[in-house]
Amino acid sequence: MDKTQQAKWALWGSLLAGLSYLIPVAAQVHGPAIILWKGLGVGLLALHAALRATSGIGRQIALVMALGAAGDVVLDIHFAAGAVLFALGHIVAIQLYWQNRRSNLPFSQKLLVAATLLGVPLIAWMLTMRVEVVFYTLFLAIMAATAWASRFPRYKTGLGAMMFVASDLLIFGRMGALASMTGMGLAIWSLYYLGQVLIAQGVLASAHSTGSAPR
Repeated sequence: MDKTQQAKWALWGSLLAGLSYLIPVAAQVHGPAIILWKGLGVGLLALHAALRATSGIGRQIALVMALGAAGDVVLDIHFAAGAVLFALGHIVAIQLYWQNRRSNLPFSQKLLVAATLLGVPLIAWMLTMRVEVVFYTLFLAIMAATAWASRFPRYKTGLGAMMFVASDLLIFGRMGALASMTGMGLAIWSLYYLGQVLIAQGVLASAHSTGSAPR
C-alpha cells in the first residue's frame, strides 16, 4: 500500500472516529477509552496530513493537527494543560497562515479580520469574565483571522477556523451563561471536528497543487 492509499485510509479512519464520537458525547459517557476515542479523530487527521505532505506546508498543518489531537486528550485530564497544547497549535497555524497571506485583501475582508481579532476575545470575556480564557482566546482569534486572510481556500480553511472559534466560544459559554442549554456537547464537537477537517483539507489541497505558497 503506497502513501496515497495510506493517507486515504487515515482520512476515512479519522471520519469514522470523529463522527462516531458523537455517540459517547450524546450519551454523556466518560472514561479512559472514551478519551482515547476522542483523540483518534484528529489524531488520524494528523496522520493523513503527514502522509500527504509534500512540502513544509503539509508538515506544518500535520503538526497543527497533532497538537490538536494531543489537546483533545489532555483537555479531559487537565484543562489548563490541554489549553496550552491548543495554544501551541494556534501559534504554529498562525505562522503558517501569515507566511501564506494574501497579497491583496479586499476592504470587506479586512473588516471581517478586524472584527474577529476584536470580537472573539470580547465575547469570551462577556461569557466567562476570566482573564486566562481571554488570554487563550487571543491566540484563537489571531489564528482564525490569519486563516481567513491566507491564500488557502476561504470556504475550507477559513470557514474551518471560524467553526473552531464557534466551538471554543460554546465551551466558554457552557462555563457560565449557557450552562443550562441542551445539546451543547454535540454542537461543540461537531463544529470543532468538522472545522479541523476543513482546515486540513484546504491547506493540503493548496499545498499539493502548488508545492509552495506565494506571499
